[in-house]
Amino acid sequence: MRLLVVEDEEDLAEGLRVGLARNGYAVDVAIDAETAYDRLTVNEYDLMLLDINLPDGDGFTLCRALRNGAVPTPGDTDLRVLMLTARGGLDDRVRGLDEGADDYLVKPFHLAELLARIRALLRRDTNGSTATLTVGDLTLDTAKHSATLRDDPLALTNKEFGVLEYLMTRPGHVVPGEELLEHVWDSNADPFTQTVRVTVGTLRRKLGQGRIETVVGRGYRLRESEALRETS
Repeated sequence: MRLLVVEDEEDLAEGLRVGLARNGYAVDVAIDAETAYDRLTVNEYDLMLLDINLPDGDGFTLCRALRNGAVPTPGDTDLRVLMLTARGGLDDRVRGLDEGADDYLVKPFHLAELLARIRALLRRDTNGSTATLTVGDLTLDTAKHSATLRDDPLALTNKEFGVLEYLMTRPGHVVPGEELLEHVWDSNADPFTQTVRVTVGTLRRKLGQGRIETVVGRGYRLRESEALRETS
């Protein structure tokens, strides 16, 4: 999943980027509202971590503009917004939620709690109630960052895990390679490379050749157990 961190304290922003990347997320950073606006109009994000106090504005205004449609975001992803701020007063928390934030976390906070809140917000896209995704005999635990196939553990890289997680939230649906690039890789990824194809290829070998189907000219589809049985 791809996240945007909007934070003007550069040390904190970098710490968040590193911590989130270590947990498998693709992360872009903006240190002011203008940069955040530019990134939001170009890239498709799953969740934004938004500070309130920014050097050229405030998070309330940016969140309101996003919810009012004043920020022309690409794609049709329902962007989740988690406000991260030292302003923990009741009025600030109420205003943040009223302006369109999905959650509000007061600084300082522990990374473990932040990760749990991110997982909870991202589960809303799939109507999930736990940190575990299951498709047939394939199980992925987003909290433990682990995956199993027929109860046997799978050794996956962060990008393989990210691709599998994204496909497992859309089982049976064709996902274009460009969409995987948008949601699993950050802004440093070269869109003209074969990185998605290569990662899907290594993941396919670990899962078994019949599990991820290439739909020529359209993308990739995670086949559900019934489809696998029909072709076995």
